[in-house]
This record gives sequence, structure tokens and C-alpha cells, in this order.
Amino acid sequence: MENPQDVMAIENTAQYHGLYHVLGGIISPIEGIGPSDLRIDTLIKRVAEGGVKEVILAISPTMEGDTTSFYLTRKLQPYGVRTSSIARGVPVGGELEYTDEITLGRSILSRTPYTNGQEKGN
Repeated sequence: MENPQDVMAIENTAQYHGLYHVLGGIISPIEGIGPSDLRIDTLIKRVAEGGVKEVILAISPTMEGDTTSFYLTRKLQPYGVRTSSIARGVPVGGELEYTDEITLGRSILSRTPYTNGQEKGN
């Protein structure tokens, strides 16, 4: 997660019951924010200590967010921990014609399969 406010947003869903790690921002070379300016080392330390099976990256879907996610995935790779990202796509109640091409494209690539009329996992 980027910021403490993100924790509250996820808590309000009542869908996640694990631990959180707030990075304190995202990598942004334009703004002079590099990996050493974030709490990445403490995340790596937590993972290295063991007991972490998966790191879910809940980071904004921006160029900087994608850069941060890519960097974190590379840093976590040696520890054999599963990394995933929260889903991205068309919001519930959204109209396709008003959805930008990148979001719509990612929605198609990350589509949810249906089995017997139900979304998989429901």
C-alpha cells in the first residue's frame, strides 16, 4: 500500500483479514522519490523473516505505481513469496464507453471466468 488511507479503504470492504505494510508512497523519479525514500527495506525484512506466503500489491494503477510494483516483485523474488496485485478494471456501475483504453484493456486481460452462471470463487 502507498498510504495509511489505503488501509482504511481496504478495511472498509471487510474482504481482507491479513497484515498490511504501508510503503509511504511510490517510486517517482520526476518527484525525486526513489526506492530508498520508501519503506521497502522493512517490507523485505518482514518477508525474509519468514511466515509470509503472499504479498498483495495494492498500489495505484499509474506509471509510477506500475514501476513500484515491478521493483517490489523483483526484490521479493529471491524469497519465494507469491506476489499478486489487486484487480484493475471497470468499476461496478461504470459505462464501457467512458472507460479509458488502458483500463478497459486490462479488464479484458484480467477477466473473471464464469462457471454455471456464477463468477469463479463465489
